[in-house]
Parts: sequence; C-alpha cells; structure tokens
Amino acid sequence: MKLTSRLLPLILCMASAATFAAGTHSDKETKEDIARHRAIASAHEGAAKCFESGKKADVCHKELQAACKGIAIGKYCGMKHDH
Repeated sequence: MKLTSRLLPLILCMASAATFAAGTHSDKETKEDIARHRAIASAHEGAAKCFESGKKADVCHKELQAACKGIAIGKYCGMKHDH
C-alpha cells in the first residue's frame, strides 16, 4: 500500500479535529489550528513524496522532522495542541 493512501485517514482525522475545534475556540484560534493542520499535512505529503522517490526511510524521516519543527511533536510529526 502506498504511503499516500495510509496518510489519507490521518489527514481526514486532522480535518475532523479542526472542525470539532471550531466549535470551542475563537475565530482566531480556529484559523491558527487550521493553519497548523495544513502545515502538518503538507509536511506529511512531502514525506510521502520522499518515500515514493525511493529515498531511504531515515532520510525521509529527517526531512519530515525538519518540516515539522515548531509546528508538531514527536518523531513522526504529531499535532501539537495549544489548548
């Protein structure tokens, strides 16, 4: 199974979380959450493309960590919630 098809559930989950968060936050906070979700999704899409290109896992994981610096947590770029 391609990595991109494995990322789809994560992206959908993140979008659902953003929708849920929209009901409990100010407009500014909601927009910030949406921006973080999009940045993380973009980083994961970059990782998928890295793997598809045939690069080794350690290279792709390092690129993912660099892309997620300051917006996500953990080795695999999880959502960092401020609330």
